[in-house]
Amino acid sequence: MAQELGIDPDVVDTACLAHDLGHPPFGHNGEAALNSWATDFGGFEGNAQTLRLLSRIEPKVFDAAGNSRGLNLTRATLDASCKYPWGRESGQPESGGDYSVKFGYYQDDQEVFDFLRSGATSLRKCIEAEVMDFADDVAYSVHDFEDAVVSGYINLSELNSLTSDAGLLEKIASWDSSDLSTSDFESALGRLRSNRYWLHTHGGSISDQATLKNLTSALIGSFVRRTTDQTETANASEHLVRYQGSLVVPREVKAEIAVLKGIVSAYLMTDEKRQPYYQWQRAILTELADALISANGKHLDSYCSGAWQLATSSEQQHRVIVDQVASLTDVSALSLHHELVTK
Repeated sequence: MAQELGIDPDVVDTACLAHDLGHPPFGHNGEAALNSWATDFGGFEGNAQTLRLLSRIEPKVFDAAGNSRGLNLTRATLDASCKYPWGRESGQPESGGDYSVKFGYYQDDQEVFDFLRSGATSLRKCIEAEVMDFADDVAYSVHDFEDAVVSGYINLSELNSLTSDAGLLEKIASWDSSDLSTSDFESALGRLRSNRYWLHTHGGSISDQATLKNLTSALIGSFVRRTTDQTETANASEHLVRYQGSLVVPREVKAEIAVLKGIVSAYLMTDEKRQPYYQWQRAILTELADALISANGKHLDSYCSGAWQLATSSEQQHRVIVDQVASLTDVSALSLHHELVTK
């Protein structure tokens, strides 16, 4: 997309590679747990954590005062990685069921945020970040749908039954917080069903797998092509860099992406049978964070140990614990929880 639109592909590529680094164990579910645990100490947000990793936690360059400047990335690259260019106080709920507030930096990262946003329009993403964000939307909406089909979570007979549409559309609308209407979702579902590769059954055969892969490719190609064409038309006289142009996503594309997300939500994310599992995940991280704060600086990695020694307030200490837990994988979080809590 970046190459097609004449945007620096290296900047966009770096932003795409970086944007999910801040996700904690258990993904968005773990994000909700850490945000709740740290609600009185600045909260938690995966995108704000990404900026913290890029500019502080992952050490490569230090300034004259001995402070880590992270990977020493350029202003344009950091800005392109910033999906939500505002602080917690300006955050708005995003679609996704829990409507948690999304923001791009913590208060003690204000300095680096001011650096990367120098000359920027307030609350507006640069076009490189818009491309990154859209690419992310396309990728996970399509691939989550694909994974849910392969795993058997989506009832394709029900999905293709017109008698089930009213309930499905209601669930999609409850999941989405944009200005799209039920009529938009209904039309989008019809267009998706008209795709030549749309599935009516999936028994796991090689033929079924091939059809699903072709559907994935067709949807990605369609979303990208229509958005690229619309953007080039709308910005015909603009040199697309930073704030000299905007990505224009057609309403029809937004609706189709929202329907794919909503289908997965209806069949998987909001499935009552899975709620105890999600609650168990959140409890693991909450108990682990409690154990680490009670351990008074023990069991921390080298970065967090140093940060703990420098912490002069309860808020700073809690931020260190958040940094530590967020850096773990699912497996290492479970292992550390077993060591500190279960035993």
